[in-house]
Amino acid sequence: MKITELIGNILKDAHDLGTYDLQSLLQVSLARRINGIAVARWDGQELYIAILSGEPEGAIYVDEKGVLFGDKAALMASGNESFALMEVGEDTVETLVMSSRIFDKNRLKKGISHAVHEIRLTGGGIGNLSITVSKDGVPQNGIRVSIRKEGKILASDTTAIGGTAGFRLEYGDYDCILQDKALLVTKYRIDFNESHQSMDLKI
Repeated sequence: MKITELIGNILKDAHDLGTYDLQSLLQVSLARRINGIAVARWDGQELYIAILSGEPEGAIYVDEKGVLFGDKAALMASGNESFALMEVGEDTVETLVMSSRIFDKNRLKKGISHAVHEIRLTGGGIGNLSITVSKDGVPQNGIRVSIRKEGKILASDTTAIGGTAGFRLEYGDYDCILQDKALLVTKYRIDFNESHQSMDLKI
């Protein structure tokens, strides 16, 4: 069975959650911890993104030349596509991810991390926020760090070696959400200002 037929069968009875551009898709999926498959079709090309607990874990790209999986498929996303987001069972998504895993998620998230997000002009300025995440004194890499204000996810990043994630934001108060590899969530209220641009948070 062709991969497109397999996915078509999976999506036949799936619940449609709406249509989004790539940036909105990733933000909505993360905020709502979606399990699903996002589908974009254009000019004889098809791009499928498998989303597990809100994270883009797999990608499949199909055109007349053949099929690409994983990181190679993710590279085909320009950011201008329109994706239909379909809710699918977690077990089904995990099975699809096994053959299409994305190892470098920055290929998809390049338009989201470290972006400037302005909710309103406060006149307070913009700065670079550095967050270091540690556990028992040891810096933690691979931790999802999300910045939220007024209930909206503004930006997300994943800590690198050294446990650090970075953002460029307006000065102000934010909620900082940390999600570890076991999907456990820790929430902090942070005050980001000119004299407070580097923060050490614990999970």
